[in-house]
Amino acid sequence: MVQDMLAGAIALGSLAVGLFFFRYWYTSRDRFFLYFALSFWIEGFSRIHMGLNSDIPEDVPVYYMIRILSYGLILLAIWEKNRPDAGP
Repeated sequence: MVQDMLAGAIALGSLAVGLFFFRYWYTSRDRFFLYFALSFWIEGFSRIHMGLNSDIPEDVPVYYMIRILSYGLILLAIWEKNRPDAGP
């Protein structure tokens, strides 16, 4: 029961942080914030799915692929933000 509560808290935190980054994307239109928002939303919905389907073990490869996608979006955002401009 405590594990389910913690999974719900992590999911709620991830979704809330995603809304935080989405708000900054909405005002600045910087893709950096959009990628971060999408990453946290993916992670949050993954945690919700894991909490609702507790009979499926956490070490299923699908969950790792979702995390790779989520963390890949963060790496893409950082890479795009730090690359030099290609213009003249």
